[in-house]
Amino acid sequence: MVDIKSMTLEELTTWLKDQGEPAFRARQVFQWLYRGVTSFEEMTNLSKPLRQKLVETALLAPPQVARRQMSQQDGTVKYLWRLRDGSCVESVLMRYQHGNTVCISCQVGCRMGCAFCASTIAGKVRDLTPAEMLDQVLFTQIDSGAPVSNIVLMGIGEPLDNFDTVLRFLTLVNHPDGLNIGMRHISLSTCGLVEQIDKLAQYELQLTLSVSLHAPDDETRSKIMPVNRSVGVEKLLETCRRYFEKTGRRISYEYAMIDGVNDADWQADLLAKRLRGAPAHVNLIPLNQVEESPLKPSRRVAAFQKRLEGHGVTVTVRRRLGGDIDASCGQLRRRAMREEQ
Repeated sequence: MVDIKSMTLEELTTWLKDQGEPAFRARQVFQWLYRGVTSFEEMTNLSKPLRQKLVETALLAPPQVARRQMSQQDGTVKYLWRLRDGSCVESVLMRYQHGNTVCISCQVGCRMGCAFCASTIAGKVRDLTPAEMLDQVLFTQIDSGAPVSNIVLMGIGEPLDNFDTVLRFLTLVNHPDGLNIGMRHISLSTCGLVEQIDKLAQYELQLTLSVSLHAPDDETRSKIMPVNRSVGVEKLLETCRRYFEKTGRRISYEYAMIDGVNDADWQADLLAKRLRGAPAHVNLIPLNQVEESPLKPSRRVAAFQKRLEGHGVTVTVRRRLGGDIDASCGQLRRRAMREEQ
């Protein structure tokens, strides 16, 4: 079966022409896919023979809502999607004054091993397909009735560990006959895979690159983020400077505030020193408690912010959303896995 939803319009045109269909059919099918149809029978402007041919040769496998939780505090909606092979991934719909944002997953599980993240506890199962990433955006819109204007690739998985799929997803989600969400409305978060960051820079995409830094020194970062053991903070920040020089896009540095681990004054001072001279934005994240982790939320977020601002660093504190619904990456999936076991 051919995964036509992971195809570009050009690829779909070629494939249908090989099936003996005229080129204009491709745009019709493409547009139907992005309306969220769940069967080929819903494509009513196609001939019955073509619809039957699609049933026999093409894959259309929309995700099923395994769980849905809505925050009573702020209206955030957390989805656990069950995919066609039984695997589950998460998406989160967040409501802001400037529009609705959906945070999506790019892998089933994650192999990066970050100590503060529930996504990585059971390791990586597999990569998602472009269609499975698209469907998280599309069916979140359909189920919630809330139009999505912004996307963050910050759910389960490391986007740059699934590089080719993520790049294709970005192309598809940006297409004017698809969801037509512009690159400047998309944020991609990475734990710092330096070779892939350099590779991404060559495409000069106008998305926002968010680097999960979480510590300014190698000793601390290597303890909580195994990826740092082979890279190091200095090499990562050099890569980020090259990315800015190539793309002109300011990088956002994510910094989860962990009590007694990365929230000391000297760490704020070192972070400011390392970022000096580079256009950067630091996003401080109040840590969400993960049941299996001994790490605790910092009580020094405001003091850390003030210290950074005193050095001239641009800082924001991420608004906490969905704290009452397992909204952190991987928490709902972990809960479901435990209950099933």
